[in-house]
Amino acid sequence: MFDLHRLRLLRELSQRGTLAAVAQALNYSPSSVSQQLSLLESEVGVPLLEPVGRRVRLTPQAEILVRHTEDVLTRLERAESEIASSLHDVTGTLRVATFQTAALALIPATLARMRDAHPALRIEFQVLDPSEALSALNARDFDLVFAEEWPDQPEARFAALDYRELHRDPIRLAVPRGLPVEEIAGYPWIMEPPGYPQRTFNVHWCRHNGFEPDIRFSSTDVLVKLRFVERDLAVGLIPDLVWYEREVTVDLHELPVPMSRLLFTAARAGRGPHPAVRAFREALALAVAPLQLRP
Repeated sequence: MFDLHRLRLLRELSQRGTLAAVAQALNYSPSSVSQQLSLLESEVGVPLLEPVGRRVRLTPQAEILVRHTEDVLTRLERAESEIASSLHDVTGTLRVATFQTAALALIPATLARMRDAHPALRIEFQVLDPSEALSALNARDFDLVFAEEWPDQPEARFAALDYRELHRDPIRLAVPRGLPVEEIAGYPWIMEPPGYPQRTFNVHWCRHNGFEPDIRFSSTDVLVKLRFVERDLAVGLIPDLVWYEREVTVDLHELPVPMSRLLFTAARAGRGPHPAVRAFREALALAVAPLQLRP
């Protein structure tokens, strides 16, 4: 019988790539992780790691072990979910990650609803880029992720995760008050930095509409983008969720071809049935419901 703790370390190495990353994530020393994996090699009777420069790579036999470890961990999470479902109260800790505009708009109402309905449940929350959050969810750093996906910019999908679409958030052109739409081609733009899916979508949209945007300002903070538009410094493409319980302070224009970003939740297959995950998804859906009633 193989040691489950050591199998989990091997699985972590397959997810995180280096012994140092595994050690940092689990609060171990790299030497301790290396020692435990050496003991696992002795248990299995074949090499599990091979050096590649200054790093290590899993052998084919190690990959087999990781696949079976995934199955075992999923079954254990399902067992934990079933036990939690058999209890009267929702307790424990729920770790959630989401993107910035959701944190500004939907998450406060969701957390307040969860606090009132399930006071014994501890919720830990972090703002994180969707691609990082989904990878961290797959690595078991979180229990639930609320993420966004921009048009024609799909996020990587993990087979072990349960995805549920929640809402399509319209994207509109935001310009300073009184600025004619005909002038946006020659106006300064504010977008996310290069490499972000929002930036790629923005640039493609501008080019599709016949002009190269004059990108003078970059920020990942949607409130910074909004402030620049409010102060007549730039124009930009902004999703409607920004205006959740907020007064519209700029001129908004529908895109010639309506577009929206997809908002969805993701959880591991074994964790999805857990009552804390189910309750959070239900509370989040209640927070989103007013958006879906908009014309």
